[in-house]
Amino acid sequence: MKRWVGPLRAAAAASGPCSESGGFRTRFDFGSRDAASWFPGHMAKGLRQMRASLRRADCLVEVHDARIPLSGRNPVLQEVLGIRPHLLVLNKMDLADPRQQSRVLEQLRQQGCSHVVFTDCQRDSNVKKIVPLVAKLVSSSPRYHRAEVRRGREAAAWVCPLVEHSTCMCPCFQSTEYSIMVIGVPNVGKSSLINSLRRLHLKKGKATAVGGEPGITRAVLTRIQVCETPLVYLVDTPGVLPPKLADVETGMKLALCGAIHDHLVGEDIMADYLLYILNQQQQFGYMERYGLPEASDNIRHVLKYVAVTLGKTQKVKVLTGTGNVNMMMLNYSAAAYEFLRAFRAGRLGRLTLD
Repeated sequence: MKRWVGPLRAAAAASGPCSESGGFRTRFDFGSRDAASWFPGHMAKGLRQMRASLRRADCLVEVHDARIPLSGRNPVLQEVLGIRPHLLVLNKMDLADPRQQSRVLEQLRQQGCSHVVFTDCQRDSNVKKIVPLVAKLVSSSPRYHRAEVRRGREAAAWVCPLVEHSTCMCPCFQSTEYSIMVIGVPNVGKSSLINSLRRLHLKKGKATAVGGEPGITRAVLTRIQVCETPLVYLVDTPGVLPPKLADVETGMKLALCGAIHDHLVGEDIMADYLLYILNQQQQFGYMERYGLPEASDNIRHVLKYVAVTLGKTQKVKVLTGTGNVNMMMLNYSAAAYEFLRAFRAGRLGRLTLD
């Protein structure tokens, strides 16, 4: 493979560095793409399961990607949030720009979201804040799913007449158990959060599967204990996208962060939009990583360097007058895939898309 690198790098350099206008784009052209058909969001079964389980939840923990803190939060889920104590967990904080946190928090406060925690579930960063905050939110709000308390009162009434007057503080019926439903769009780290809480509070391993693509959790699971004192159970739920996205750009941000399968959008245009965002925010780490002499707004030019650096080539048969000839060509699709993977792993810098 190495014998191809020199000639291919020379060919890449010959194609020119930047966009035809000599500068970076000020807006991204999505063409005639339609958000409704581009990003299917019909996940009715998951919503039905979640609504059925909602009456047993004391608190809702909404998990979202810290790189898109303002985009793509499911409005269908937010309709439900108004009737329960609500905590927003912005996960993958290690991949987002830390300089944007203050601005993000202020904008969320203006939207009425006052309880926000940034976390990194891979390193358990800030995860310890969640259980105490949930306990505080629930204790200061009406308890919603008190079927257990009612049953406890009925049993306790046999031994303590004050139960009926709600003045008894006996441990026989005072519930210290919290049931929390974890909700959010796909692939934002809901299952990872549950596993992180179990590691921290119970010193136990994984209770639910995780993955780097959407759709790992496909059904509302049974309750999973994550803490002993106080006694806390979490319910993992499948990621649910909005039935219709507000615009194509919101869908593109969700796709870049892995909430939508790449093949539904197209890795080529996703890579181009990523390059547009990187240049807009002056995040030029891709130059050093892939050996570009200067920043470029031409995705094909950038992908040439990606393909050369990573050895992403493919053999192609070319019909000539003397017969078929095997030629080595750059694999742009593989290069686009690797470009996206590098962003998702934080290797192109910490980036907040909103």
